[in-house]
Amino acid sequence: MRPSRTRGSLPLLALGALLVSGCASLPRHVAKTHSEALADPATTSLGRIVAAEEAGKSLSGIRLLTSGEEALADLIALADHAERTLDIQYYIIEQDDSARILLHHLRLAADRGVRVRVLVDDLNTAGEDRRFLHLSEHANVEVRVFNPFPGGRSAMWTRFLTSVSDIRRINHRMHNKLFVADNALAITGGRNIGDQYFTRDRYSNFIDLDVVAAGAIVPELSASFDAFWNSKYAYPIASVASPVEAEPSLTPPDEGTTNGANWLESELNSGKVGLIWVPATVLADRPAKIASETSPDEEETLVNDISTLMLSAKQELLVISPYFVPGEDGVALFAKLVGDGVHIRILTNSLASTDSPLVYNGYSRYRAALLELGVELSELRPKLGQKRARFHPFRGSNASLHAKALVIDQKTVFIGSMNMDARSARFNSELGLVMRSADIARQVTALLDDISADGSYRLRLVDHSNRIEWSSGEEGSQKTWFIDPETTRSQRFWLKVLAPFAPEELL
Repeated sequence: MRPSRTRGSLPLLALGALLVSGCASLPRHVAKTHSEALADPATTSLGRIVAAEEAGKSLSGIRLLTSGEEALADLIALADHAERTLDIQYYIIEQDDSARILLHHLRLAADRGVRVRVLVDDLNTAGEDRRFLHLSEHANVEVRVFNPFPGGRSAMWTRFLTSVSDIRRINHRMHNKLFVADNALAITGGRNIGDQYFTRDRYSNFIDLDVVAAGAIVPELSASFDAFWNSKYAYPIASVASPVEAEPSLTPPDEGTTNGANWLESELNSGKVGLIWVPATVLADRPAKIASETSPDEEETLVNDISTLMLSAKQELLVISPYFVPGEDGVALFAKLVGDGVHIRILTNSLASTDSPLVYNGYSRYRAALLELGVELSELRPKLGQKRARFHPFRGSNASLHAKALVIDQKTVFIGSMNMDARSARFNSELGLVMRSADIARQVTALLDDISADGSYRLRLVDHSNRIEWSSGEEGSQKTWFIDPETTRSQRFWLKVLAPFAPEELL
């Protein structure tokens, strides 16, 4: 599998940086304008469409986005239909075709007079200052980077070399994913902006999950965006990047098949958007979590809400998490639930499908304990089976899980950016939605069932020992393994060698 950008943990290179002297500092006095989400969305076309469909002032309209190509097409549709404001907040905005297409539509919106605010975490922006500076030169666009590196911005290794005295701060990252048009319609969930998230990569793509949201929940999402945008940790790109020559005019990118799956575009053109109207709540960390001003134990954070949510289960708990490191506390939580009669199903990545092997190593320490409890544990296979059409289309590429979701008692659903690991709990800011809906719960469960049927390995303990058996689950041609399936001896060897250098609290 082709390696992806870092998921929020500091690369091993940072350990070397600790041995090298060197430091840089962020600018102390930065001029920036306070701004807020659109106060009157009802004056826009999107706002009027939502108001006409609204089933109740306290309810939120929801629609799942399982297809990557559909997700990109719907983001483009929101950009194209926005009249007043676009607010974009992402952990990663790649330098690839999907990102170029979307940024092109943001620029077209700005040309129409739409105010565009782009907030991106600074961890994965090495070498991209020129692109973001060029975007921010538009009169209607402002780009800010969150919790930035102070120097060495052209490459990841130089960033760490100039930040050796500030490792504790830069270990905290903004992991949120949010796209809001006219404070009326939003898309949020697990996807970043890049080819792998929209099933446009030739080699490896992510199974991911977003939602289109409208109604009562959207102002809450915008309030979270404003808190990060106006915080002292968000820096205008020009305040930390060196001046560069203007980027040359570029030919608009080839959009390929992005319009083929676009239900939202056609429905917005018709003036009616089909959504499920349900009670929903935003769970959002505060910007202060980034700077480690308070411990997660000292204030309410999203992880506290998630723990409470899981403990509310009475019959069944479904967990989908690409990076799953429960720790001793997590195992204890699952033990309590099992003791109370709750059936638990967990889907995470296998070693063969993960883009973060060290995180998988952290998870593998707890597999036997979970299986002993009676937890139903499955790991994604790198090649999906025939049910993959629901995620449309992976073609011949490998698959990796990136969706984050919970289903509690087939009536409550969480979808967001948070992984079930220590990094998400303690170091990253996260964002998600809780929806009370049996219909949405059935849809997410169906996704899990499809993957489990022919796209995952089922794990079990052999003879009540710590020896684990993986089975493919394919009826009539079932295969079994007693080591991590579809991996090489070299992969397993290097994982063991590097494991001691990756403390669990950083995974």
